Amino acid sequence: MRLVLLGAPGSGKGTQAARLKAVLGVPHISTGDMLRAAVAAGTAMGLKAKAVMEAGQLVSDDILLGMLEERLAQDDAKAGFILDGYPRNLVQADALDHLLAKIGQPLDAVIKLEVPNTAIIGRCEIRFEAEGRADDNPDTVRKRLAIYAEQTAPVDDFYARLGTLQADDGGGELDGATSRRRQAPPSA
Repeated sequence: MRLVLLGAPGSGKGTQAARLKAVLGVPHISTGDMLRAAVAAGTAMGLKAKAVMEAGQLVSDDILLGMLEERLAQDDAKAGFILDGYPRNLVQADALDHLLAKIGQPLDAVIKLEVPNTAIIGRCEIRFEAEGRADDNPDTVRKRLAIYAEQTAPVDDFYARLGTLQADDGGGELDGATSRRRQAPPSA
């Protein structure tokens, strides 16, 4: 199964991806986790990304697509994958579509997790206090939500036109939500 999980920062993409990974046996590929690992390792790309991420901005499309292409070439992604945090804009959605066509791995479904902004801010505040992630600072989250509304919301229409978009309530009880997402029908 090849899935993309869409949703605002803090909508539960990472939580659901981790649960689906265990059920489906495919890797959870989070561009945010890949970037945070590069920052923690102090790589050249990580240092560039760090300043951008802490300011609540988004890392360049070229960097993310290159990282993603390398990751999808790994053996564990041959049977499928769950993308979390990518694509974030129409340019990335189009680039991903071309990349997946090139490697012969079209998406089965794109699931959009819908959660009200007030709930997202509350979730991120809790995570900020527990984990200290700079991108979960409430002011940074508000900036990220504004960027999401402006840049990522149009991606929904892109996948709706392709017939792969499914909207799902990102709040509530985890087991039922995971069960619904796990049964996402393949696209035609």
